Amino acid sequence: MPIGHTWSVAVLGIDGRVIEVEADLGGGLPTTKLVGLPDAGLREAKDRVRSAVKNSSQQWPAEKLTLGLSPANLPKLGSGYDLAIAVAVLAAAGKVPATRLPGTVLLGELSLDGRVREIRGVLPGLIAARKAGMKRAVVPVQSLSEAALVEDLDVLGAACLADVIAWLNGENALVAPENPAESPQPKLADLVDVVGQPEARWALEVAAAGGHHVLFVGPPGVGKTMLAKRLPGLLPVLSIEEALEVTAVHSVHGSLSQTAPLVTTPPFIAPHHSVSVAALIGGGSGLAGPGLISRAHRGVLLLDEACEFSSAALESLRTALEEGEVRIARSKGSVRYPARFQLILATNPCPCAPPRETDCTCTPTAQRRYRNRLSGPLLDRIDMQVRMRPITAMTTHTDEKPETTAVVRQRVLAARERAAARWSAHGWRTNAEVPGPALRRQFPLPAKATALLDRSLDLGQLTARGADRCLRLSWTLADLSNVPEPGADHVAAALEFRDRRAA
Repeated sequence: MPIGHTWSVAVLGIDGRVIEVEADLGGGLPTTKLVGLPDAGLREAKDRVRSAVKNSSQQWPAEKLTLGLSPANLPKLGSGYDLAIAVAVLAAAGKVPATRLPGTVLLGELSLDGRVREIRGVLPGLIAARKAGMKRAVVPVQSLSEAALVEDLDVLGAACLADVIAWLNGENALVAPENPAESPQPKLADLVDVVGQPEARWALEVAAAGGHHVLFVGPPGVGKTMLAKRLPGLLPVLSIEEALEVTAVHSVHGSLSQTAPLVTTPPFIAPHHSVSVAALIGGGSGLAGPGLISRAHRGVLLLDEACEFSSAALESLRTALEEGEVRIARSKGSVRYPARFQLILATNPCPCAPPRETDCTCTPTAQRRYRNRLSGPLLDRIDMQVRMRPITAMTTHTDEKPETTAVVRQRVLAARERAAARWSAHGWRTNAEVPGPALRRQFPLPAKATALLDRSLDLGQLTARGADRCLRLSWTLADLSNVPEPGADHVAAALEFRDRRAA
């Protein structure tokens, strides 16, 4: 009897791999064997699929059945292969023709009564299928709007296995995707609500213009958290490429909207200080899932009360801050998730945190222990360290009205456009993404401009990584000033932002 062939997709992290599903009938007593490194959930598929086939008015083959998933050395996890397995069995038994199966990817979990249930990771799976040359995909109807985001792929939705069988027999048509709904724009807080703090407001504008990380230090109630929450409103909307990256992460996480799945605005993630390392970076048994830093990809990660976070959680951010991605190894394999986010740290100067520093009752040892939660290597990766001042009557009663988010955003977008035009040939979008060697070799500044930077390196006041970050920051300051390249004043201002005494 011929072998039935169908295709599905394995998703590891946000990377997909097309899987060939084979069904071979005959050669022994009625048994079902599944091979190809299935996990526990996939091993149960043979029981789910058998019930789904029977409850779809089809007969399960009364022969030895061998199911193979290739490549056999790649771990297969989850229940998304159910639909492909069921159709492969029916094709091998001659119940459905195989004319529409070549070039078609089948995704979906089957319930015992034959319904096709939604699964996670449809978007990255179909992107991988398109790259592999597949032309058509059948997905659960609940995932149809997400699947329709993949261009150059004919996407169809199925509510149950019986619909797929009828479609293969040419008896009906599956559900076609509708025009996707526009993603709702979140209501963002406005900068006009922040009282005073002109230096911190300027630092936030610079951070938004260049994609830089920021540390705000100050007594409670001065507006650290308020400022941080207003950063997303200054950032530009995501490009199509960026939106698909972010949506793919949220698809694997399972947090997409069914009606408007495309994420077009920069995400904003603010975990509680009790968050675990696994929740922050990503984890789980078998194969790691995406953590909060990956959900903040192309957006903002706010760690409020940063010194209350565990040292392990804070130190786990180091690699992601440098490389823009996180790689996690578990028993079932290693996965990679993107994690290029803007980090905003906000903290009090000491544990007691009085409104005035002169009223502090902490011992020097307690102050040192509290601040040491933010280690030197972590602070070296923070571009800007800003000390915020207490609010005074002078700053709350002034005739000068604070600038709104809309006004500041226009300057930010203009600066980002200048940076994007400068780095477009190299594939970088913001100044914060430019590698240090490229800045020093391809875009060197005159010795007069970097004299203060060189002196700080010579005196040991700055590391080589810190110098690179100063150069990136100086380019952002130059873009905001609308000048072709940074001067000595911009480099000096960048050094001032990195003053370790602010922490």
